[in-house]
Amino acid sequence: MNIVSNNPYTNKEVFTIKALNLVEIEEKLAKAQKTYQSWRKTSLQERSMHLLNVAKELKTNNKEYAETMTAEMGKPISQSIAEIDKCAWVCEYYAKNAPEHLANKVIETEASKSYVRYESLGVVLAIMPWNYPFWQVFRFIAPALMAGNIGVLKHASNVMKSAENIEKVFDRAGLPKGCFQNMAIGSERVENIIKDDRIKAVTLTGSKPAGSSVASIAASVIKKSVLELGGSNALVVFSDCDIDKTVETCVQARFQNTGQSCIAGKRLLVHDNIYEEFVSAFAKAVSQLKSGDPMDLETYIGVMAREDLAKELDKQLKKSVDKGAKVILGGHRQDAYFEPTIVTEVTPEMSLFKEETFGPVIGITSFTTDQEAVDLVNQSDFGLGVSIFTTNEDRIETLIPQFEDGAVFVNDMVKSNPNLPFGGTKISGYGRELSMDGIQEFVNKKTVYIK
Repeated sequence: MNIVSNNPYTNKEVFTIKALNLVEIEEKLAKAQKTYQSWRKTSLQERSMHLLNVAKELKTNNKEYAETMTAEMGKPISQSIAEIDKCAWVCEYYAKNAPEHLANKVIETEASKSYVRYESLGVVLAIMPWNYPFWQVFRFIAPALMAGNIGVLKHASNVMKSAENIEKVFDRAGLPKGCFQNMAIGSERVENIIKDDRIKAVTLTGSKPAGSSVASIAASVIKKSVLELGGSNALVVFSDCDIDKTVETCVQARFQNTGQSCIAGKRLLVHDNIYEEFVSAFAKAVSQLKSGDPMDLETYIGVMAREDLAKELDKQLKKSVDKGAKVILGGHRQDAYFEPTIVTEVTPEMSLFKEETFGPVIGITSFTTDQEAVDLVNQSDFGLGVSIFTTNEDRIETLIPQFEDGAVFVNDMVKSNPNLPFGGTKISGYGRELSMDGIQEFVNKKTVYIK
């Protein structure tokens, strides 16, 4: 069986790779396990050196990797280059900070000496999506390698050339063969790989159904899993916000990566007192976003990654319009291209409010009181993050504890940063990536007690 990636803008084939057979899968798993036996014994200083070489390789050839990413899933090229550079950042972060994150934690007890040490687990399987083909992988593999683990990747089928490129990054950077391997497989192979004794844990970024399936399989063989699933983040705009800055941030929060991001601001909640003024300014800003060839540096809105995804978004829009929502900008689709779209009069029972919308469409809902805003945010089944825009410090401190999400960003968009833990609540998943929390997800926290 061949795995094929097609350019969603030109409809031309980008890359074809033959799916691994059972013998080839066994060879890769054996190689990963063998590499682990030596990699786990390397010093943190040596691992740091390797990771800095990876960062250097990413920066040196960022355009090469970015162009393939854009060809495979339609991300505007300027955003693809930024994604590669962000991967270099996370490598540099862990190269510098992992020794502190993994240092023994001394705990005073009645013993002569007691502490917790952080040891590697082994080979970790990563199952990753197409929307950030490099970043989703690197925010896993950088801390995993620094902790002494080994990574194997099952990437989305439409970005398999990017997956191959990630393996190329590590080869070019001079890491030992087998530290990171791409597994060109279909979803039907995943269960047996998770159950393989050499796989010690699994991490997935993807949809709720995929997360539920992977978590169930991992649980059946008592293996650790981390799930980063979908989101329906709210952008909450209060009447005392800086309107110009808030408009700019909200446009980026919803429409970067053509709206295909789990942490995008998908529900815009605006206070009644500034509703008309804000919506007018927001619509004007969105109307000025340039759509076009994703390879053009000036393009901000490209095509969606696949036409079927654009069709699904269209269905969600039409179902909401049928219930009374009003399209004030955009609303049209052509093949995999979906116009930047703004919809008003959105209510909680509509698809645009209660479902994840993975594309350049945003629904707007008005509110009157702070408590109403909190209730609207928490009404979602998702819990990845929320952004609030206000200059009232008392309001900020009062509201932060009331949101049920994994992150609250004030006067900024929700984004992942190597310095901060990243993850959600409810059906947005469990576990954390990045920062100290992320590197400690896939370690054995070993208690040592000496008397």
